[in-house]
Amino acid sequence: MKFLKVVVLVSALGLAACSSTPEKREIVGEVELLYNQGMDLLTEGRYGEAVNAFEELERQHPYSGWATRAQMMVVFAYYNSERYDEAVPAADRFIGSHPGHKDLPYILYLKAMSHYNRISDVRRDQQFTEEALQTFNELVQRYPESEYAKDAKLKITLCLDHLAGKEMMVGRYYLKNRRYMAAINRFRTVVENYQSTSQIQEALYRLSESYLALGIEDEATQSAAVLGHNYPSSVWYQKAYDLLGQNNLKVPTVVEETSWFGRVWKGLKNTVHDSNK
Repeated sequence: MKFLKVVVLVSALGLAACSSTPEKREIVGEVELLYNQGMDLLTEGRYGEAVNAFEELERQHPYSGWATRAQMMVVFAYYNSERYDEAVPAADRFIGSHPGHKDLPYILYLKAMSHYNRISDVRRDQQFTEEALQTFNELVQRYPESEYAKDAKLKITLCLDHLAGKEMMVGRYYLKNRRYMAAINRFRTVVENYQSTSQIQEALYRLSESYLALGIEDEATQSAAVLGHNYPSSVWYQKAYDLLGQNNLKVPTVVEETSWFGRVWKGLKNTVHDSNK
């Protein structure tokens, strides 16, 4: 998603108003000219040229407030032209140079989106998903009241679901190839780390399936019990119920609280309760 924000700079800095000599007015005129050139180029979609104009402004006037604004517009230009590999370090440079700037939430958002827009399907490496998640979390934690926090929270949910989907894909592959312990490790990762995602119900079912394949009936029934307690209307619970029945087993009415599944059950109760508020 592209997120365009118009940044008003000239009046905010007020440099022209404080210039009192011809020399100062000439400097301000040069800065305004470079800045306006950059903005005009942005408006025309000539992002590479806009970057050059803003970087030239910063080079000529590195200690002015205009240079700070130019750095911000460089991040925006890279982002809007989908040059994400360059947008991220440009954002990092701004963040490092201006840790208390009022527009830092916006720069963090552009950085996070530069990662997010490069997320690939679950069959590929998920580095960008993890980096997007980290940056969105930073944005929400540091600026929970910012105008970008709401969308960041949504993107966090999507990132988590994507990472859980990757674990499920690998787990299904192991299960299909009868590498049951490897599959169990993947499904447990989903259950432990991604409880708020849409993958949790299938993960619990797959655990029952994998444990049954190994002949570990207690763990298979406990997984089904956790699934039934938290998602009684789920199609995955019905599949687990049927699977146990085919093996002459029943879903327990009680989850053993001292077991791993008992800890999972308690965690899921809180997660499901919060999601239903």
